[in-house]
Amino acid sequence: MEIVLAQPRGFCAGVVRAVEIVELALEQYNSPVYVFHEIVHNQYVVNDLRKKGAVFVNTLDEIPAGAVTIFSAHGVSTCVTEEAKQKQLEVIDATCPLVTKVHMQAQKYSRAGCEVIIIGHIGHEEVEGTMGSVPGAVHVVASPEDVDCLTVKNPEKLAYVTQTTLSVDDTKDVILALQRRFPNICGPSTDDICYATQNRQNAVRELSRQVDLLLVVGAHNSSNSNRLREVCEQYGVPAQLIQDENEIQTSWLEGINKVGITAGASTPEVLVERVITRLSESGETAVRTIDGVLEKTTFVLPKVLLERKANISG
Repeated sequence: MEIVLAQPRGFCAGVVRAVEIVELALEQYNSPVYVFHEIVHNQYVVNDLRKKGAVFVNTLDEIPAGAVTIFSAHGVSTCVTEEAKQKQLEVIDATCPLVTKVHMQAQKYSRAGCEVIIIGHIGHEEVEGTMGSVPGAVHVVASPEDVDCLTVKNPEKLAYVTQTTLSVDDTKDVILALQRRFPNICGPSTDDICYATQNRQNAVRELSRQVDLLLVVGAHNSSNSNRLREVCEQYGVPAQLIQDENEIQTSWLEGINKVGITAGASTPEVLVERVITRLSESGETAVRTIDGVLEKTTFVLPKVLLERKANISG
């Protein structure tokens, strides 16, 4: 069996930053450090940080007044920020800078008097945070059909933003539907789309031409991981989303000569390595990586952590 790895795969810059923020906070403040929601959508990462002393909560009511609190990479609403201030929590914001950019764009459109439309999935933490950061009217659409059913106050004063874990390909049909129905709608450039999501989907498209089966390593509640599986299936290649090597079913491998492996943007490389090891147990295997984008994007850590780190080192 040949194992073919996607390039790029796994952690994006926003996830690297978020995980590092929690680890640095634990080093600098000691346990407990509270994290509002899963820092990223991956149970392995969450459990690893929990073992190191992070306490994950779903409401700020679970956090003692004045405690060190980290907001997850998905971002939070304005009301959560205000509640944290009232509780005098020492907040460290791990929101992905690309998500912060979307919040600021949505707020700018709202200040200009526009109703804001978010292209994304209702219930996703990032979408909830973006909705809650905008003071005016907000709508969420996920498909052209949603656009057809949309009711707005003023068709001439509309603007849209997108969930960052969607790609250009994910959003193009919805954007076209919005532009057809509302010709004067405003929207950001495609630069606001998450580079990591697009890169990983492009890699899967290339991988699907070379393999008989794709294994996507990622959490079942990870938006971008689910999309990687769907992209491969669009090319007629069977794909399975697995959290780790224990979810591999031997029946999937019957008659398979080439297995592709990719990983969602919140998936650590150690889980990919464990999947490769499990596949190797079934017989002789060869492993290679396709050519692809070498991502060099990095995001700066919060100033409070950098300053404390410098003081501790000094």
